[in-house]
Amino acid sequence: MPEKILLEIVTPERKILETEVDRVEVPGFSGELGILPGHTELISQLKPAGLLTYYLNEVKEEMAISDGFVEVKPDRIVVLADKAERPEDIDIARALELKETAERQLQKAMSDPDIDIARATTDLERASINIQLAEKARK
Repeated sequence: MPEKILLEIVTPERKILETEVDRVEVPGFSGELGILPGHTELISQLKPAGLLTYYLNEVKEEMAISDGFVEVKPDRIVVLADKAERPEDIDIARALELKETAERQLQKAMSDPDIDIARATTDLERASINIQLAEKARK
């Protein structure tokens, strides 16, 4: 069995990452997917907001990703995400602002049936993940 697997992370704007890794944990729509070299082929939808974790020489790296798909082959993982952000690229002030906006939307949703609770919840989760990653990277 191969020791490494190629990980590619692509957004509509650009290729974010292409590197060989030891293993990957992807936030699949139905739950976390742990992927090792030689994994069975599969395609899965990504969560609307999630944390992708990969290990390179047993060093843990993380990235915020949202919406899209992951395709797994025995020698390659391709993540096609609407958004993918490395911790060092996250604007923490913007993430805090988005979190506050999502929290206000959720509060309004309690009395206004026209507000999309699912979207506000996803926005809150996405902002929270970005804040967590950015704060961890700055320590």
